[in-house]
Amino acid sequence: MINMDVVLNEREARAARTAVAEFDRLLSSEKTFEPIKAGLPPQVVNALYKSYSRQRQDLVSLINAYETAKQGDYKDLQKRAGRDPGLSLIVARIARDLTQKDLARKLGLKEQQIQRYEADRYRSISLGNFQRVAAVLGLQWQLDLSSWILSGWNVAESISAVDVKKILKHAREHQWLDDTLKNSSDEESFTYLHRDVTDHILKFGTPTLLRTGLNTESRTDDLLLVAWKSRVARIASRIISDKTVKYCMGDATWLIDLVHLSNLPDGPIQAREMLLTKGIVLVAERQIPGMRVDGAAFLVDGIPVIGLTLRRDTIDNFWFTLLHEVGHALLHYRSGLNVGFFDDVERPSLEEVELEANEFASNLLIPEEKWKRSPARISKSTGPIEKFAREMNINSAIVFGRIQKERNNYTIFSDLLGKGTVRNQLIQNK
Repeated sequence: MINMDVVLNEREARAARTAVAEFDRLLSSEKTFEPIKAGLPPQVVNALYKSYSRQRQDLVSLINAYETAKQGDYKDLQKRAGRDPGLSLIVARIARDLTQKDLARKLGLKEQQIQRYEADRYRSISLGNFQRVAAVLGLQWQLDLSSWILSGWNVAESISAVDVKKILKHAREHQWLDDTLKNSSDEESFTYLHRDVTDHILKFGTPTLLRTGLNTESRTDDLLLVAWKSRVARIASRIISDKTVKYCMGDATWLIDLVHLSNLPDGPIQAREMLLTKGIVLVAERQIPGMRVDGAAFLVDGIPVIGLTLRRDTIDNFWFTLLHEVGHALLHYRSGLNVGFFDDVERPSLEEVELEANEFASNLLIPEEKWKRSPARISKSTGPIEKFAREMNINSAIVFGRIQKERNNYTIFSDLLGKGTVRNQLIQNK
């Protein structure tokens, strides 16, 4: 599966056409009915169908923009590049009808160097070389490049000494540092983390949005979130490399089996293993104090990565948060996953993508049409609730948690949520 903002060369165009063909297959009537037959709730099937249709149309639009640019009309391609400096350089090359080889010759470089620059959208280039390429392409760049070419912790106008101390303290307590740095000074530890976060920012950019609350909040300058995401991404990168992880959009019937794992004592561990077989990497990593994040979903080298903080260590919270982020991975692969979703599941959100992920998770765990007809919904005793959980083949803690939320009473059944049973399964550095 591919994730791209624009199509900029023939290789990407071929990949996009292949993805369109795959979506055509998934949207065929035969494939559409498979998840329904497997027992997926209609709301989940409908959400997947809409997502596939949306992603297919987006890819067709990207291909069309590239094709029209090749014919001399590059307005759409330029619009899609937006104000991204790196993408604008590539669009300028295409608009001037230059191949990568042509541009390399004008710059006195090897073609492979231009290929490397364009592969990461010029994020790894120095400011001086960026200006040189822009000059050769006749591009007069007016934007402040400091927001794009970042160095060190320079993701905020001012660095909070308190935040830096929090990060260093957390890194030491939870084995973020190499063994050689266990007894290192603050300066040495800071240098290590500084390099790690810098590399992450240069490769992936910053988590610009925290999609929680009634409004989307900017988190470009949130050092705690950047450092945590960098840690999760580094672990995920190792897993992707070691396990040769490959993500493919396709069969969704496995979602039912994923939910049924909630009944098992080691369900969280088995869920992590199942997701990996589907090309989704799950990393549990404690949050740095003050972050206010339950879960995240973002891409590492085109692979969906789910990060969980498990700050609320209960069975019901784990499964809802996990499936909320799985929803982002499946429904929003091409509509936000490259930027990332960073969620506090206890705070309401009016964003469409968050509402979609919430509905996806809720209906997977407890299908709405079955919940409305169940006496468990209004029961004041545990018997009917546990009976309903058995019928659904899910952990009863999930149902008790649903009741707490619906009744807005978090004192009832509070001892039946499986508190303290998840974190010790998924986080080794307790």
